[in-house]
Amino acid sequence: MKILIAGGFGVGKTTLVGAVSEVAPLRTEEYLTHASVGVDDLEGVSGKSTTTVALDFGRITISSELVLYLFGTPGQERFWFMWNDLVNGAMGAVVLVDTRRLDVSFASIDFFESRGIPFVVGVNCFHGVRDRTQEEIRRALDLDPQVPLVLCDARDRTAGRDVLLALIDHLMAARSRSAPHPVA
Repeated sequence: MKILIAGGFGVGKTTLVGAVSEVAPLRTEEYLTHASVGVDDLEGVSGKSTTTVALDFGRITISSELVLYLFGTPGQERFWFMWNDLVNGAMGAVVLVDTRRLDVSFASIDFFESRGIPFVVGVNCFHGVRDRTQEEIRRALDLDPQVPLVLCDARDRTAGRDVLLALIDHLMAARSRSAPHPVA
């Protein structure tokens, strides 16, 4: 099962893939250089020194019949063209958000909504900071009531697992709603 881990620049996508993957994750990170000055918005992530330029890849084996393949997307707008290829075959997505910069999440949410791809929102609570309620975040993101929203810490394996489980539950619920019901 292919799952995308998406979101804006610096929200924790690479960290989440690395935290939950059972194998050493493939990362395509490069150092930020002077060439990115004026191109990449570092507001709110001034300590960030690297960026994903293509994808991150990780894997989780649930059983011999179910393996999750995680593809972390690049967050910078100049690399968004990659998303069109990465989304092929994806069953669903996690949109990771940072409450300090919710505006960088709008494009990710729009991307999946416009393609009809089920997703959940993982709110990365950096250093345990929960500065907004779930309802405030849901309103700010204008989320459909059906879209699950899960608070997490992208560095924590258990929290990352919980976000992925929320996505799997969401996918299964959507599938059962669309399955034909037997006539009694």
